[in-house]
Amino acid sequence: MGYPDVREAGPNTGSKSKADIYSFLESYIAKKEQEIAEIEQIVKRYEKRRMMEDQAYQSMSSLRRMIAGKKPDHHLALEYIHYVKKPMEKVRMLKLEVEKARESLLHDS
Repeated sequence: MGYPDVREAGPNTGSKSKADIYSFLESYIAKKEQEIAEIEQIVKRYEKRRMMEDQAYQSMSSLRRMIAGKKPDHHLALEYIHYVKKPMEKVRMLKLEVEKARESLLHDS
């Protein structure tokens, strides 16, 4: 009741064929690129919303601006870090992963 010897098995037993690896890498790259596009879209929506809020605040009369108030600068900085900086760092990391996957895809071909 021993384990089967790997050397006795055929060359394709237990390993994926190149076609399987190629299709896996293609789907992996497509998934990561989709994730990158989604993150970039979220960042664009945030920047558009911030710009619209700023324009609305600037268009208010001075009396209304005093009453309405404005978000403190440190709140804006934290929002920027949360909605722009960290997601864009993730995009950079995902792009590196995609680049590595493409390199291995080219080397396997």
